[in-house]
Order: sequence, then structure tokens, then C-alpha cells
Amino acid sequence: MAGFIDILSKLAGFLPEVKAPEKPVSVKEKVMWTLAALMLFFVMYNITAYGVSASAKSTDFLQVVTASKLGSLLTVGIGPIVLASIFLQLFKGAGLIKLDLNNMDERKKFHEAQKVLAITLAFLEAAIFVSSGRVPLVDSATLTVALVILQVALGAIVLFFLDEVITKYGIGSGISLFIAAGVAMAIVGGLVSLIFGQNGVIEVLVSGGSDAIPAALITLLPFVFTMIVFAVCVYAEGTKVEIPVSYEAARGVVPKLPLKFFYVSNVPVIFASALILNVQLFAVPIVNMVSGAGIMIGDTNIASYLGVASSDNMLHDGLLYLFTPIYASGSTSAHFNMLLGQSTAIFHIPEWVHAITYVFFLIVCSIIFGSFWAETSGMDAKSVATQLGNLGLQIPGFRRGPRLLEKVLEKYIGPLIFVSSAAVGLLAGLADLTGALGTGTGILLTVGILYKLYEEFEKLNVFEIYPQLGGVF
Repeated sequence: MAGFIDILSKLAGFLPEVKAPEKPVSVKEKVMWTLAALMLFFVMYNITAYGVSASAKSTDFLQVVTASKLGSLLTVGIGPIVLASIFLQLFKGAGLIKLDLNNMDERKKFHEAQKVLAITLAFLEAAIFVSSGRVPLVDSATLTVALVILQVALGAIVLFFLDEVITKYGIGSGISLFIAAGVAMAIVGGLVSLIFGQNGVIEVLVSGGSDAIPAALITLLPFVFTMIVFAVCVYAEGTKVEIPVSYEAARGVVPKLPLKFFYVSNVPVIFASALILNVQLFAVPIVNMVSGAGIMIGDTNIASYLGVASSDNMLHDGLLYLFTPIYASGSTSAHFNMLLGQSTAIFHIPEWVHAITYVFFLIVCSIIFGSFWAETSGMDAKSVATQLGNLGLQIPGFRRGPRLLEKVLEKYIGPLIFVSSAAVGLLAGLADLTGALGTGTGILLTVGILYKLYEEFEKLNVFEIYPQLGGVF
């Protein structure tokens, strides 16, 4: 596997790259580069790929998790980037990749391999979306199919380089900003539909009747759930644990080491949600392949139990269906009636069983990816102990030494990684069940992204240069 990483790293040398700035980038330039990248994202988001039918529609969950819009140039969005990172992190966690990410050269090799893998997956996912019928085409000509695949893949590749531009010249993470932008559009679009759309607030009130106002309030429940989820996420983001530390050279000074409750931020749920999305994406062709192969156990074709896809190439029954996200269905009452009282058509799996399985799977995946992310991003106890030791910090009442410091920090950081990862998974899963606009996962991600962006703005004193932004936040 080490040789495979070396090959990918060498291939990255033939690809274009965004060079690091030769001189420090000013705050105004950072803001301008960030806004320019976001504007280009919105342009690509709203351009339908040539050859795609106008009937193409996107789903909230797909749009939220991958910052994408079905049928547009960003049909696969950041999916290939996230999936490439998932693969490499799993390989490293399993010991198949021997890379020390604290070493700059090996970290560079890791990112080069991720770039090549992401570009490869961009073409693969684009081909799956088009060939599986998820993206309806104006015709089935070979040239049309190839052209749409090329456009969709190039859209994802451009997004990858825009992420690099923001990382090196802008503020924050491009991937995170793109997700937040997609969620914001979903919430605004959903609210407009609730008010002005068919059976919306305006239509309900105009119809009159003694129950018009209560009916209008019920219609707005998805937006109410959105605000509740926002409030819970903001509260959780502000919760933290403080560990007292001391400077060796300044006795009597006891600062606090703040560890946020969401210690690993929203990264685990991004990876977990992207994995769940790809389960649904790859499940349909896999089920069709297994079904065609006729793999039998006794007199039963196992594909019939593995998954059942409908004409829209989405799973609607079977084992793999249990791990797919919960989509809001119609009005609030219809959505909860579906969760509590309906079952799948073939195997009669209760939707509440589907909901519990999905939330549990999301939690487990979040814990796994949270552990990997803490290690690869230098947030584990060993890395933090090394950083504190280099700064001359120690914990009062304990002798100075990296091993002892690591042992003490492990009592806090180890459980915190587990609990915070499980918490973001649980919160995202439960919020999804409410039918909130933009999905619960999207709201959780957006709050975390905006919170981190606010901290970045404060560090760069952006609010002093652009005071109007302070009012927005």
C-alpha cells in the first residue's frame, strides 16, 4: 500500500496545483478570494449541465452533504473529495498506510494521494450518477452520456481546486463553506415554499375557516424545528471543558486549556453522512449486479433481501435501505405519520425501525471517523501533549514530561473524542427525523461551520475592517 501512495503522489506532479502565496495575504485579500470562490460555487450550482433534462431534481440530503445539486455542474459536489479522504483515513487507521502526518513531507504525500484519488472518484461517481439514471438525460446517445459525465466530473474537480484556493488564500475551509452555502439555500428555498407554495401559509390563510390559523402554524412547523435545532446546536457549540495549565517560566500564572464539547467539530458527521450517501449511491448498481448474477441461497435470490430500488434508482426496501437517510415526506403530520405508522412495501419493515437503525449507524460511523480525524489532524492526546510541551506548559500538580502529560490529557481527550463524536451523530440523526428545513445534519454542519468561521474572523480582526459583518454574525 505504501507503494500505491508513492504512485499516487508521483501522478499528482502532473496535475495543476494552487501554489501557496509567496507573501502573507492581507485580510482584505482573504475576504475577496473567499467571496470570489463562493460566487463561482453559486454560478456552477445553478448551471444545468448540457444534455441534462430539465426534470432533474435534487434531494435535500444529497444537496446538504455534498454541496451539490442534481443535474447541475455540481451534481456530485464535494462527494469525491470527502470519499477520497475517507478511504485514505480508513487505510491509515487499519495500518495499510504507514505515514507520519506530523512529518511535513509525508503529510504532503498524503494530500497529493488524496488529490489524485478525488479526481478519479469524480469521474467514477459522475459515471454512476448518469448511467444509473439518477441524472435524466435529454437522450441516451453515447455522445450525450459522455459529455454529461465529463461536465459533472469537471465540476467536482473545479470545486476541489476552489477548496485549495480558499484554504491557501481565503478564510476557513472551502468544503465547509460550500456545505453551509448549500444548506442556506435549502432553508431559504424551503421557507419560501412553506409560505408561498402549494398548500403553504398564504393559501391556507386565504382559504379561511376557523382552523385557518392553527393550520398555518402547523404548516410552519418544519421552520420551527429548524430554529430549535439551530438553538440546540449553538448551545452545544458553546459548551466546553477547561483544563488548568501553568507556564514553567511564569509561576503563579494558571491559564485554562479550553476543550470544546464538540471537540472534533462537525467533521465526523460530514464523513459519516458522505459514507451513508455513497452506500445509497453504490448500492443500486451493486444490487442490480448481484440480482443479475443470480446468487442463490437455497431457493432465494439474496439480492431481493439486499436492497430494492424503484424507478427513481433510490433504495426503498431491503437491508441496505435501513442505512439510508430519513427524508421529509410532505407536510409535518404526513412526515410523522410515515415515521410512526408506515412500513416498506415488500418486506414490511416499519419506518421507525429504519429511523432507529439509521441514527445508530450514523452514531457509530461518527465515532469511528472522529477517532481517525483526531489522530490525523493532531488533536489526539499525544499530539496535544507535544504541542503543550513545546510551549513550556504543564498541568499543575504533575511533573513535567511529555509521557506524563499525555497520560493526564488522555483522561480528558480520549473520552471527549468518543462522546463528542457520538453526540454530533446523535444530534444530526435526531434532527433529521424532525423534518427540519435543510435537514438536521445540514443545520448541525452549518452551525459548526459558521461558529468556526466567526472565530477565524475574530483572529484576523475582520470585524474591525468590515463592521457590518459583525452585525450579521
